[in-house]
Amino acid sequence: MANYQRILTAIDLSDEAIPVLQRAAAMARQHQAELHLLHVVEPLSLAYGGDIPMDFSGIQEELQQQAENSLKRYADQYGIQTDNCHLLTGRPEAHIHQLSEELDCDLIVVGSHGRKGLALLLGSTANAVLHGAKCDVLSVRVG
Repeated sequence: MANYQRILTAIDLSDEAIPVLQRAAAMARQHQAELHLLHVVEPLSLAYGGDIPMDFSGIQEELQQQAENSLKRYADQYGIQTDNCHLLTGRPEAHIHQLSEELDCDLIVVGSHGRKGLALLLGSTANAVLHGAKCDVLSVRVG
């Protein structure tokens, strides 16, 4: 079994993040590894494809602040250092890959709903992370 030294856990801040964090924290303890926590806020403009001429900046700032508060709570609860908490904006799979490489992580932990068939092909973040990662990926079944 591999001995992991640096683990990146990417969560979506829903209730389903808890089993993902629990598994990542257990792995970090087991391997005496450094644990990093990442949440990526997707820009509202991506959700609407730029088709609606609206200023989302106020809503986006509120989402960012809520995410920051949630990350801090999770970090406190799971003993993750503040410097190891990362809040980014963009496409989750791209930032997960980029940060895991920047930090030289040897394991990425993500949640997966275990979708099959067409649902899996059409946009599972866990699937995208798995197929683009340069390190091991642990997909924790949620939901």
